[in-house]
Amino acid sequence: MLILAINPGSTSTKVALYLNDELVDNETIEHPQVEIRDFKTLNDQLPYRLALVNKFIERSNIKEPLTAVVGRGGLLNPLPSGTYEVNDRMKEHLTIGISGSHASNLGGLIADLIASEHGCKAMVVDPVAVDEMDDQARVSGMPQIERKSLSHALNIKAVCHRYANEQVLALNELRLIVAHLGGGISIAPIKNGKIIDVNNANDMGPFSPERAGTVPSGDLAKLCFSGEFESARDVKRLLNKKAGLISYLDTNDLRVVEKRVNNGDEKAKLIWEAMCYQIVKEIGSMAAVLKGDVDAILLTGGLAYSQKLVEYIRNKTEFIAKTVVFAGEDELRALAEGAYRVLIGREKMKEYIY
Repeated sequence: MLILAINPGSTSTKVALYLNDELVDNETIEHPQVEIRDFKTLNDQLPYRLALVNKFIERSNIKEPLTAVVGRGGLLNPLPSGTYEVNDRMKEHLTIGISGSHASNLGGLIADLIASEHGCKAMVVDPVAVDEMDDQARVSGMPQIERKSLSHALNIKAVCHRYANEQVLALNELRLIVAHLGGGISIAPIKNGKIIDVNNANDMGPFSPERAGTVPSGDLAKLCFSGEFESARDVKRLLNKKAGLISYLDTNDLRVVEKRVNNGDEKAKLIWEAMCYQIVKEIGSMAAVLKGDVDAILLTGGLAYSQKLVEYIRNKTEFIAKTVVFAGEDELRALAEGAYRVLIGREKMKEYIY
């Protein structure tokens, strides 16, 4: 079975071909600003990106017909995790940006156009909009604000499936905590195969290389009205692009920070330990959600390549469960694996009705 996976980002489109679940070919197609600056809307980029993906297919010179085309799922209405066939309702919602405009919205649309040409199925897997949170987890303490499920769902669910396969168990038999550690940090308890709670990586949980995470709300309110910022957008940019490690240490590269720590930089050591401390505290709170009954703590994302960080987390959380590392974030592989599970009958394809 030949699967084409497509992951559109703001300045690139990553594509890969998989034979069953084995990588055959891949490419990161860069979109220089000079090429995309004249597109007025995200949807205007669709023919441009489609043509580039088709060039990749031609260059790959595939001999077998495509079995499926799978795209990164975008900002759809909230929905359970799984692999969904791209239908007319989904295309409409991706086109109008029903939950917001994001490059990932193009994933399902490109997949549909290529699949139509090749006579196969178009799919998306575990979109950003995955929402399986328990009702009590949504209550924030203020009726005007509801906690939302916004996480690295694609990678979180992918490592859950990989761990379940390694243990030769069904995912719904396991109780896991997954910590996606990257530019943003999502930490989620997994029960019956579902993400039953998660910190919104944009504005809750541990601080990360660029994001503030949870901050004291009263002081944040004062800061918003201090006259330092002109708009809510400016504050959001501070919280999500200019906070965390980069705000304290002028770098968002954990490797640089750890080199400074190893060279005796006391400030770097304090900030590094504070980030690790917040990560293990969030893991501990999610363990309480599972009543302490946890089979494993899975660490994934780019920061999980750091042995120093992994050992800190392992030492602090070994009383909860063993730590298993799936370093990195291979979204193309996760997409292909989701499609493959459906193609071999391990999962049923879902219908987007939301």
